[in-house]
Amino acid sequence: MARVWQHPFINVFRHFKVDEWKRSTKEGDVATVMDKTLKCTVYRVRGSVSASNYIQLPKTSTQSLRLTGRYLYLLFRPLSNKHFVIHLDLATEDSQVIRVSLSNLFKEFKSTATWLQFPFICETGTSRKDLAGVAPPAARWTCLQLDLQDILLVYLNRRYSHLKSVRLCASLLVQSLYTSDLCFNPAVTVAEARQAKLPVTPIPREMAFPVPKGERWHDHYLHIRFPSGSPAAPSELVQRNCSPPEAVFLRHVPQLLPRPVAFSMSRQDSVSPVVQMLGPTASCQAPSGLLPEDGLSCEYSEVSIVSGPRGDRQEPLASSKATDKHAAGSGLQGSVRKLAVVPAAPEDSFLPDPILRLKRVIGFGGHSTKWALWTKDGAAIVYPCHAVIVVLCIDTREQCFFLGHTDKVSALALDGSNSLLASAQARPPSMLRLWDFQTRSCLSLFRSPVHTVCSLSFSDSGTLLCCIGKDHHGKTMVVAWGTDQVGRGGEAVILAKANTDVDIQAFEIAFFNETRMASCGRGSVRLWRLRGGGLRSCPVDLGEYHALEFTDLAFGKTQDSRTLYICSRSGHILEIDHQRMAVRHVRRLLSTQTPSGPLLQKQASSSGPGIAISSLSVSQAECAVGSEDGYLRLWPLDFSSELLEAEHEGPISSVQLSPDGLRVLSTTSSGHLGFLDIPSREYSMLVRSHTALVLALATECNRGQLATVSRDHTVRVWDLATLQQLYDLTSPEEAPCAVAFHPTQPVFFCGFSSGAIHSFSLEAPKVLVEHRCHRGAITGLVTSPDGSLLFSACSQGTLAQYHCAATCCRVLRVVANVVCRDVRPSPNTLAISGDSRLLAFTGPFKYTVTIMDAASLDDLLRIDVSTLDLASSRLDTAVAVCFGPAPPSHLLVSTSSNKVVVLDATSGCVVRELSGVHPVACSSLALSRDSRFLLTAADRAIKVWDYLMQSDPSCQVYIGHSEPVQAVAFTPDQQHLLSVGDAIFLWDILVSPESVRGSPVPPLTCEAGPNARQLEDVVSRTSELPRWQVPVPSQAPPKLSICAGPSEGGDGTWNPRRARTLPAARPDSYKHVTARCKASPQEAKNVSSPTAGGEWLRLKAVVGYTGNGRANVIWRPDTGFFAYTCGCLVVVEDLHSGSQQHWLGHSGEISTLALSHSAQVLASASGCGGAASCCQIRIWDVPGGSCQQLLSHHCTAVQALAFSLDDRLLVTLGDYGDRTLALWSMATYELLSSTHLPEPVHGMAFNPWDAGELACVGQGALTLWLLQQRGANVSLQLHREPIPEVVGAGELTSLCYGAMSLLYCGSNAGQVYVWDTSVGRCFLAWEADDGEIGVLLCSGSRLVSGSNTRRLRLWAVGAVPELRHKGSGARSSSVFMERELTLDGAIVSAVFHDSMDMGVVGTTAGTLWYVSWAEGTSTRLISGHRSKVNEVVFSPSESHCATCGDDGSVRVWSLSSMELVIQFQVLNQSCLCLAWSPPSCGQPEQQHMAAGYSDGTLRVFNVSRISMEFKMHPHLAALTAVTFSADGQTILSGDKDGLVAVSRPHTGMTFCVLSDHRGAPISAIQSTTKEYGDFGVKGTDLWLAASGDQRVSIWASNWLQDCCELVDWLSFPAPTLMEASDCSPPSLAAFCPWDRTLLVCAGLGQDPEVVFYSLCQKQVIKKIPLPFFAMSLSLSPRACFMAIGFAEHVLRLVDCVSGASQDFAGHDDGVQLCRFAPSASLLFTAAHSEIFVWEVTDC
Repeated sequence: MARVWQHPFINVFRHFKVDEWKRSTKEGDVATVMDKTLKCTVYRVRGSVSASNYIQLPKTSTQSLRLTGRYLYLLFRPLSNKHFVIHLDLATEDSQVIRVSLSNLFKEFKSTATWLQFPFICETGTSRKDLAGVAPPAARWTCLQLDLQDILLVYLNRRYSHLKSVRLCASLLVQSLYTSDLCFNPAVTVAEARQAKLPVTPIPREMAFPVPKGERWHDHYLHIRFPSGSPAAPSELVQRNCSPPEAVFLRHVPQLLPRPVAFSMSRQDSVSPVVQMLGPTASCQAPSGLLPEDGLSCEYSEVSIVSGPRGDRQEPLASSKATDKHAAGSGLQGSVRKLAVVPAAPEDSFLPDPILRLKRVIGFGGHSTKWALWTKDGAAIVYPCHAVIVVLCIDTREQCFFLGHTDKVSALALDGSNSLLASAQARPPSMLRLWDFQTRSCLSLFRSPVHTVCSLSFSDSGTLLCCIGKDHHGKTMVVAWGTDQVGRGGEAVILAKANTDVDIQAFEIAFFNETRMASCGRGSVRLWRLRGGGLRSCPVDLGEYHALEFTDLAFGKTQDSRTLYICSRSGHILEIDHQRMAVRHVRRLLSTQTPSGPLLQKQASSSGPGIAISSLSVSQAECAVGSEDGYLRLWPLDFSSELLEAEHEGPISSVQLSPDGLRVLSTTSSGHLGFLDIPSREYSMLVRSHTALVLALATECNRGQLATVSRDHTVRVWDLATLQQLYDLTSPEEAPCAVAFHPTQPVFFCGFSSGAIHSFSLEAPKVLVEHRCHRGAITGLVTSPDGSLLFSACSQGTLAQYHCAATCCRVLRVVANVVCRDVRPSPNTLAISGDSRLLAFTGPFKYTVTIMDAASLDDLLRIDVSTLDLASSRLDTAVAVCFGPAPPSHLLVSTSSNKVVVLDATSGCVVRELSGVHPVACSSLALSRDSRFLLTAADRAIKVWDYLMQSDPSCQVYIGHSEPVQAVAFTPDQQHLLSVGDAIFLWDILVSPESVRGSPVPPLTCEAGPNARQLEDVVSRTSELPRWQVPVPSQAPPKLSICAGPSEGGDGTWNPRRARTLPAARPDSYKHVTARCKASPQEAKNVSSPTAGGEWLRLKAVVGYTGNGRANVIWRPDTGFFAYTCGCLVVVEDLHSGSQQHWLGHSGEISTLALSHSAQVLASASGCGGAASCCQIRIWDVPGGSCQQLLSHHCTAVQALAFSLDDRLLVTLGDYGDRTLALWSMATYELLSSTHLPEPVHGMAFNPWDAGELACVGQGALTLWLLQQRGANVSLQLHREPIPEVVGAGELTSLCYGAMSLLYCGSNAGQVYVWDTSVGRCFLAWEADDGEIGVLLCSGSRLVSGSNTRRLRLWAVGAVPELRHKGSGARSSSVFMERELTLDGAIVSAVFHDSMDMGVVGTTAGTLWYVSWAEGTSTRLISGHRSKVNEVVFSPSESHCATCGDDGSVRVWSLSSMELVIQFQVLNQSCLCLAWSPPSCGQPEQQHMAAGYSDGTLRVFNVSRISMEFKMHPHLAALTAVTFSADGQTILSGDKDGLVAVSRPHTGMTFCVLSDHRGAPISAIQSTTKEYGDFGVKGTDLWLAASGDQRVSIWASNWLQDCCELVDWLSFPAPTLMEASDCSPPSLAAFCPWDRTLLVCAGLGQDPEVVFYSLCQKQVIKKIPLPFFAMSLSLSPRACFMAIGFAEHVLRLVDCVSGASQDFAGHDDGVQLCRFAPSASLLFTAAHSEIFVWEVTDC
């Protein structure tokens, strides 16, 4: 109905009776005057300040005009030599208010989510300078026609609803204002239109300007229509002899469709004043070629330039002649000038729009870290991340965003019903936004009188908002806003405001009375009241506490509570009766020292130092307190005792109890956000973030990790899938600048401001290698894609090349003065081509780009970018470089002139050029792997370009960062985009899967042996792009038909290399084997094993289980056969006695196992590498334990093995890199068939009800293979069909057969689908887990599922066979979960009894669990260290041993059973060394262990009490060696920097530090007893220290008398390394147990040998040569035996008397540790995480 009464137009001034000023308002100098031109009364608005002189309709901001007309007509004239401003508030269909402003004050177009500013330019045609300015002296009356609908649609993509308000500000004359849905032509009257029969809508008489008889309308007036009806700006204007004044609109909006073009009449004049309205243009340069030259006469018309979907500009194709210049009263003679416009043909590009969607944000705070709020239901948390407001669901960790702020958010407030969210922007003048919290739409945007807002507080009902901050003079201001009308289309209204001189740190509105508030600050606590339109406050008498600095407050939450809680920086907590305005109780949090260590206590006295309290929160029963010492404490309201305490990593900024009082949210100044669950007493970390600008990023494809460096001096590694922080490396002295991952190894490199390059291990966060060949800050760091080379550049112009094929990289070349010194640190400083052949960078000058040969560093090409644009008047410089995918070999160069130039990397010629990419130079760029999308970043904007378009590529712009974007990159799977700056943004790339379905598809090929036939089947490739939405489990999935594929004969030849493609990207499935990167990949060849019966060692036990494998556990309950893998061994264990058999033969880590149905044959498979060029498949005879056959066919890894039901056939499945399905005969071990698969397959299984059916699941399809045998020939018949639509773009990852013809399949989205294979129909699906299901087992009516969420679930599926008959009526409610267990890692292996009551389950944590569903328990069967083992020590009685590892654990084992007894765990640290106290310590029942950690701490554990006694910090660097003195009263420890500290374990004091080995890490420390006068020195202890620089020192000491003297000092030349080796061997030294005057050393000379040095004779008395350099060394305490471990995976036992030796294989990595037990009957060796226990047979 609103549109009906407003048709055909509304005179706004008349309708709202502006002359009465009852429904409108005027401010300042507003008067009515008579205008001689219009011959009527008009309104004059003038004044020097536009904001103080205006006419506003309606009267208040809470009212609305509700005018729905599409067009707004404003009849006005700018006052000469003055400025004017016009504000329009437009309401959208989603109730958001957008302000549109037009003024000749504006110099450029500006846009935010709720504000558009258009410059109105008046020009006389005599100058092109200073386009924006005052109106000319001859300013004319103007009819300004605004298309409100198009303005919102074009610039903000919103739908127009109505006009809310208008404000006309000085200085101008205005006749009236009109709205209409009709497009009028003001130059044509009704009479003229009727007589000439013009196809236009003439202007009504009421709106018409008077035109003298015989003259034309354009002689006196201007008509400006905006937008002009075209989606792009004209490239030039049509020039003729006559030139009417007309409007020209400059903009570039590709999304706007063409519309009919308005027309105007022409007139002749010598000088034509031109009025221009500037919209957003394609570039920020001043428009050129759009204004007439001086002295020329031009004709102007509204020329439409139409864009296609790409935004390409199209010129008008035809135009008619101009009208005759004579107009008679009887009609309009001549024809009307008209332009015909043809839109460009659409192209399939850049769909959808937008192409990016913000998915996740890593960051917290920005302006302040105190704002984090609970939602009403306690299920989510609201917090700011710079300019983005994030809502985080604490259960699912999903994020949603409030976007619109252009600067950092300084304050947040949420009302009690979660309807309204208020936020303030940091930079003055502060802008406030009110949001609909449920829809996340902005309801209102307004400017606050407060200059800088520091705090917001909402009333519980959401009708009152209080804003606290500083005004322009720096005084504290409190403003109260009424917000009850905001959700109904109204505005927030200022109810009251007050200025005060007191400091306000916290402000809160009382929940029980919205007119009452409280505030606290430095020296004041005040109670406020809103009454009678004013804010009044009254101070509380604090007495002796009046000088305290109060930080936070909270009202008591009970309805009858009169208590106000206040906390202070001095540790005081005040309870104030706010009705009596009196202090009721005062308590203080004090720090006291107790004998056991520092404790924090609450005391009522005021003596002693208090702990600064930064925040408190109160529920109905508890009070949570956060302090600057990093502790969160929970107290009852009477503060009688402390309930809980949680230590944080930094000072706490804020705490907040959840609405139910069961959780406490806490934030820290170090950027951490988490909560404490009170009932379970568990703390959950939600957000970790950088606290300064993020400078660079790097991604890793194998593990899916992201590394970032920041100005906060930290290097952080994140998991790309969950965006959770994995590692945090801090460097206080030098700032990290650049980062890069190794493409194949678990290593990343970081460059620092000091010029250092550090190599870090991802398996254990530690520094592997440090290089200091640079003298300036690192500006670039990049690794070659093949992983062989690393390059670094510094600010001094130096380029360094490293060999990084092995774990420890070494410097190859250093070239000076080749890289530009002016370049800033950036990921695009260095670029290397995809084939690892070419290296590009800016240098040696900023005008030059150099391309080098990556291997030899020879210059291939130098390109001068300053000469590429000869027409430019300034020299261009290179800013960033990036290689495109090859072929073709293109190099993209970003230049200082805002261009991206594409160069041929071979010839240096310009291939193409993108101009005006950003308003400033593009600092970072990246090209997608398929060359479809180009990313550019400059300032705070990111642009995505359609790179495949050769001419005028279109782009999309994305904002959200509040600081300049430092780097952009695609994720390894090309499905997401990363951008870093103030925070880390992860964007989804929303590309329609249909856009790539037409790509060519490789055929499915089958390779066969001589007796087999070849199969080929053309299948469709599934999309590798992200799905639109996660598939929802359906109750009746669509029918799946299974049809036979064509079969073709082959040529009878077999070629294992046929149809191989480039290495495939790892699928989104954890089912595929991830082989651990070995620290020592080189294996010894031709290792001679000792003769049978003459071995000195016998492998007794293996500790550990390979969690990297898949389906690598075998258990047969009927026979008791139990087998699993550990490294390259198959371990067969008796579950009753614990005895083990070890089947040795594989050269690499075993990936999977399979047992025949007869339980007589076991198949095992290992990956390629080491001595094996192909994967090994070994066939074992189970009763005899011997290897019967070795098979080899697959190239990378074997994913799964399966025996047919009759055990006659074996099927082997390659992983995602191999993609081969092979069929073997178990009778002859011949390869019967080999099929190359078009996509990775995740699992396979034989049908137990049909011996000839094999099912496979993987990407995009379920495949059924039918085995058909005709004589000796075996053929495969393929049945294949894509998976149902309900799976979407997901993948089937696991499968198992159930009842007859039922197939269960698990997906990577957590669903289980059930197929009836007899009819080819999927009839049931249900949500079984939150993550990927990797294991499915079914027996009878029970199904077990295991996933990467660590959950193991038991399902009752007895009703499923009956559901197959219901078809679409099947309901998943018939399936229910019986039991659930959560284990310590992702489920990778499982085997259960036929009853499904008990089973054995393996996890990625390296643990085997015995699971009993009947009891609902899980018992640990096999467990080892998750990462590298660093030390093994023994108890004096040899009843126990202890190990430590990089996983931070110290584990105590029983030597008799090798069962884990005790485990001490330290999080986020590596335990690098360990020592057990000797028996001479005086208290044998009190056994202690000393453990050294990577953070420089030394912890002493009491084994008897199973507790940590104390922690010392004697070192600043990581501890590398530790030992007890002979009497056990002293601990000696050495660190990475070469310092040796001497400490007392009883007092925890370090009383001596020796720095003789400074500069090289201590590799060994050993202490033994000596006679007092031995070697001519005093002392009771003899000890040695060996360091990595081939030096050994021997000392005599008496620590009780503080005596320590040097006995001897040995220095050896550096070893001569072989070419294949990259790391120096460790320096090993030990006292000889059978002769204490001898010192045994290894790794301390130029040759691989063991040296015996006599301390008495001071010379080397014996040498034993070795085949390799030793990695570890141990001497037998009783016999003259020596055990040596090599990096070549070999253990050698040497008879030191005869020199005889025996070598033993079995380890899967370098033997980094070997230790004899005190009795010399056992020898422990370790390679990475696996521990072998050897029994010494000949001592």
